[in-house]
Amino acid sequence: MALKGTEGSAATESRKIELRNVSKTYGTEEESVQALSDVSITVETGEFYCVVGESGCGKTTLLRTIAGLEEPSNGSVLIDGEEVTEPGLDRGMVFQEYALFPWRTVRENIRFGLERPACDCPDCAARVRELIDLVELGGFEEKYPNELSGGMKQRVGIARSLAVDPEILLMDEPFGSVDARTRDRLHSELLDIWEKTGQTVVFVTHDIDEAVTLADRVMVMESDTGAVQSTVSVGLDRPRDRTDHGFVGYVARIRDEVASPANIS
Repeated sequence: MALKGTEGSAATESRKIELRNVSKTYGTEEESVQALSDVSITVETGEFYCVVGESGCGKTTLLRTIAGLEEPSNGSVLIDGEEVTEPGLDRGMVFQEYALFPWRTVRENIRFGLERPACDCPDCAARVRELIDLVELGGFEEKYPNELSGGMKQRVGIARSLAVDPEILLMDEPFGSVDARTRDRLHSELLDIWEKTGQTVVFVTHDIDEAVTLADRVMVMESDTGAVQSTVSVGLDRPRDRTDHGFVGYVARIRDEVASPANIS
């Protein structure tokens, strides 16, 4: 893990991810854009944590900062109490745009996640087989990306991110490009994977229904400042029915908070 020791950072066992007063500014002193502003959040071990907000509010920057792909202008990001300084194998990332190699088959794309010196699995072929079964792509191992549906491509991307068994899965609007029926199926499959692996998931979306379907907690970002507006704990059993009164109530509450310029308790 690409981390450096942090003095006095004896994090509690349940605290997986911490952002402490994180700000991110792009540009120069004369002309700058504030992407994140004094963000402080905690994500618990094994939690499914969703981040919502309007376009341009800093959701993707937040995720990339946790991944170690962006360095905070101020503040710090900690994993298990140690500060993040760069990307690491403890964090897998799934993008909206699939990011598959068109010249590689399904098997080869998933295998790419293991083509690193840090891989210590005794049998990589068996690991790839396990992942293909996990994302239900049996029979498509030798297909190329242009032969797959959007939902299948995203399952390949998820499997590749899971290849080295990361402790944290970071997902940037991964289902934004698929149709509603496929998205519903992928939600169910993702929750099955999450329950089997016990990984900590941070999932960025602009779709409030999607967030309430998936999350233990939903963090709302302010649209203009890149700050945390509020966090809502979703107290519903899974699987969740979108027509249920409680589900509809959570969606309405979060939608009101996304549209509000002020913090709502």
